[in-house]
Amino acid sequence: MKTKLYILMLAVSVVLAASCEDYLTVKLYDQANLEEIFSKSNTTHRYLRQLYSYIPEDESVDNREGWVVSRSDEAQNSAVTFVHYLSYRTGNYSPATAGRTDNGEDDAYRPWNEMYKAINQCTIFMNNVDLDKEDSAGDREYMKAQARFLRAYFYYVLFRQYGPVFLWMDSDYNAVTPDESLEGATVDRHTVDQNVRFIVSELDKAIEALPLRVGDNDLESTSRWTGMATKGAAMAVKSRVLLMAASPLYNGCDLYKGQMRNLRGDYLFPQTADASKWDKAADAAYDLIKLAEDEGLYELVKDQPYPSGSQYEDTPQQHGAWDYEQVFHTKWNKEIVWGWWKRESSEYSYLWGNGQQLALTLPPAPALHYHGFAHVSPSLKLVDAFPVWETGRYPVTGYESTGGRLDYSRPIVDAESHYQSDGWTENYKAPVNTPWAPAFKAHNSTVGRDPRYYASLVPNGWPWPNANKAKFFSCYNSAECISQWAANGDHNRVGYVWRKWYPTDLNLDDNNSYHIYEVYPSIRLAEIYLNYAEAMNERSARNGAVACEYINKVRNRVGLNNIEDAYPGIEGNQALLRWVIRMERMCEFNGEAVRHYDAVRWMIAKDEYTTKNWTLKLSATTYEESYERVSDDFVGGDPTFTDRDYLFPLSNNQLSEMTNITQNYGW
Repeated sequence: MKTKLYILMLAVSVVLAASCEDYLTVKLYDQANLEEIFSKSNTTHRYLRQLYSYIPEDESVDNREGWVVSRSDEAQNSAVTFVHYLSYRTGNYSPATAGRTDNGEDDAYRPWNEMYKAINQCTIFMNNVDLDKEDSAGDREYMKAQARFLRAYFYYVLFRQYGPVFLWMDSDYNAVTPDESLEGATVDRHTVDQNVRFIVSELDKAIEALPLRVGDNDLESTSRWTGMATKGAAMAVKSRVLLMAASPLYNGCDLYKGQMRNLRGDYLFPQTADASKWDKAADAAYDLIKLAEDEGLYELVKDQPYPSGSQYEDTPQQHGAWDYEQVFHTKWNKEIVWGWWKRESSEYSYLWGNGQQLALTLPPAPALHYHGFAHVSPSLKLVDAFPVWETGRYPVTGYESTGGRLDYSRPIVDAESHYQSDGWTENYKAPVNTPWAPAFKAHNSTVGRDPRYYASLVPNGWPWPNANKAKFFSCYNSAECISQWAANGDHNRVGYVWRKWYPTDLNLDDNNSYHIYEVYPSIRLAEIYLNYAEAMNERSARNGAVACEYINKVRNRVGLNNIEDAYPGIEGNQALLRWVIRMERMCEFNGEAVRHYDAVRWMIAKDEYTTKNWTLKLSATTYEESYERVSDDFVGGDPTFTDRDYLFPLSNNQLSEMTNITQNYGW
């Protein structure tokens, strides 16, 4: 009996609109309607824009696909009413709950159905775009290459969540063609190597056909292509895919040995490690780096001018923070290899909007807060991660355990970093972002840190970076900080708040002020540099000196010293360099939906995520007492991660449709 599969041919939805606010969905069931749509340039381009609408909302770190920020160890989300989120963070989920929601819609944390719909749409577009005779041949080839790139990207999205999936390939790959003849009982997943080989081969075809820049390749118009895929975007995704393929989870890990065989008798995961995969990852990253250099395509954002009339002091630390801030507030800057306009969905504004509403005070007056509603906060582990400015060393090398869980109140401090985890500095002047602020009493843990620390977050008791308001951020004493949502936990429960997506001097006077309209840098050049550094440290012909060179490019952008100066002899120490790269990625990409996928592919999440909800003591009545670290002020279950959680389970819905498909380990 044939089963209706979500991966099969679905009704074609074409967005017939110029904007996402105003559209009409047309369902097509036959070739005649397809020919009508693709016979016109206008509807063909709208169809193409619809393909882009399937891109997961990684920027929406409070919900939808970007939930992995709060799922990881870089953040804490106190919104205990978000049942799905809390279930995943505490490990209280199963294939029965990892399906569709009660109203039949996909839960965005589980992209299986949506990504296969998108893959189908891309294939339909590629097969029919040549019917469009109103556009030039060059335009049609560019559009086809974009659809091929997007299809490969959607497979990557599935791969990062589930591991290897069923490849609904073109006929030239000697596999089934995408039609309605699939039997549910015969569908099973392809292997990791088959997935990677197919995705990379599709990206290579896209790389060959995509232009270096919008407007190249004899395209008739530049403006209509703004924000769409280029050669660099496809090369960047290829770098990500090959880095994943080389990483411990996907490259001969012991956990999956003898596990997960498909219907064809193939193990889904490689049974032995292949060091040459690191060579491929290194080559892919370097190819993009070389292209960027040769063509002047991409460069790190640095040496940005201060706004006219600003009071900023032009110190290395101040300028490092300013340059890092501009990565996220200079639209379509040259560091962005691939990005998109941030979508102002309700989920997105809920985090970086309402979720960031602050308690602000003019010392010594009581707190003046619009709301205390800031439920997604940087974790104490992230706060501890950033280097010390003076030495360039990462101050905390780990944590002692209590009851089998990491204890953030017991950090293992690197004495050579000169970091002080306790004590106070009187009459301290904030080094960046707030030249207007008077001297204040600062906790020593917040003093003298990496400029990215100050560009990304604001500690309890520090000035908020807004000269127009000249206020301090206060996050203790229930009478001042806890909002009307306190019973649900929907307010800051950590003691630090993110300000990464808020430009300096942005007024936060009402709810609308918290809605941010920026370009989301999905993949930026700094990531490619660190991808290359990691691969060079791990490849068969290891080169620690080159790895350090590319780490330094990222660190030097914010004024930090070379990693060899911070850790003499690190070039020859593979294990230390590996740890440094992981710390650097955590700091550089904080809040960018990178950390979780890194922790999973490195297979460190089981050790790093399992902790308690450590926070500052926000129930304190004095500022001094508030810097005690406690685990009983937070609302919500304890973070837990086990071996099964490295891959998301296929839901019971998929299992009932594809009755012989291979489930992931532990489920």
